[in-house]
Amino acid sequence: MASIEETATLTSKGQITLPKSVRQVLGVDTGSKLAFEVRDDEVIVRRARAEHQDEAIGAFLKLIEADIRSGRHVGSLPDALAKALLANLQRANDLDEEIEGDVAL
Repeated sequence: MASIEETATLTSKGQITLPKSVRQVLGVDTGSKLAFEVRDDEVIVRRARAEHQDEAIGAFLKLIEADIRSGRHVGSLPDALAKALLANLQRANDLDEEIEGDVAL
C-alpha cells in the first residue's frame, strides 16, 4: 500500500475533507463508507467492510470473524489440508468433470 501523509482541518462541526490523494489510495468516492480505529493517539482510516445482504449470513460471518480474532473456536488449517489447497490453487476447475466415487447430498 502507498505511504502518504496529508493534513486536513477539523471544522466546528467535527468534519474533515479527506485529501484527494487519500481518497485515491483508499479507493473511495462520494457515498463510500469509512471505518475509524483509534490506537492510543493514532487514528487509522480504512474502507469499511461491506455488510452481507443476507442478515443471517452477515451475523454468521461476524461470529466467525470474532472467533478467528480471539482464537477460541477457529484455528489454523491442518498442514496437509493447507498444502492440498495450495497445490490446487492454480488448477483449472472443470464444472462438467465426472465425480469419482459416492457423493452424499
